[in-house]
Amino acid sequence: MGVFFTHVAVGSRNPVKVAAVRAVLARIQPAIRLESVEVASGVPDQPMGDAETQRGARQRAQAALRETGAECAIGIEGGVVLLPDGSMRSCAWAVVVDRSGREGMGGSLSMPLPDMVAARIRAGEELGHAMDALAQTVGTKHGRGAVGILTAGLIDRQGAYEPMISYALAPWLAREWYEPPAVARD
Repeated sequence: MGVFFTHVAVGSRNPVKVAAVRAVLARIQPAIRLESVEVASGVPDQPMGDAETQRGARQRAQAALRETGAECAIGIEGGVVLLPDGSMRSCAWAVVVDRSGREGMGGSLSMPLPDMVAARIRAGEELGHAMDALAQTVGTKHGRGAVGILTAGLIDRQGAYEPMISYALAPWLAREWYEPPAVARD
C-alpha cells in the first residue's frame, strides 16, 4: 500500500468519532498525525434522511480540511431515516476528502429504531438525547451510542463507525481501481 497520508484531520472532537478514525488509520499507517477540530456540519443537529446525513459528513470533512494543514480530512455524521411504513432507522456516513478534490464515502449503522425512540425524535429530540432519556443514562452519543444500547453491547458506536470509515478510504487504499486507465498514445 505504500505511504498513505502523514496528517489527517477529523471534523469533530467527539471522542467516539476520533477513536474510530484513529483505530482505522493505525491499521494503515501507525505514524499518521491525527488532528481533530470542531466544525459545523451545516445540517440540523438531528439529520433526517441519508442525503442530509451525507451532506453533514461531507461538510464536516471539507471544513476540517480548510481549517487545518492536513492532507485529507474525514467527516462523520449520524442521522435517522423515516421509512414509508412510518417506522424509523438509524444511518451514519463517513466522507473523506483530500486536497486534490478526491472524495470517498462509506455508510453503515442501519438498524431499526424502537417506536418509543422514533416518537421522541419526531417530537424534536436528537437520537442520542432520546436514548439518554429512555435508558436513564448520560452521554450516549459520546460513548456506546444507541447501537450499543440497542444491540445489548454486541457492537458499540466506535465499532459501527470503523467499517464505514474504511469504505470511505477505498479510493486511496485501492487507488488503481479508482483512477482512469492510462490512454495509449501513438
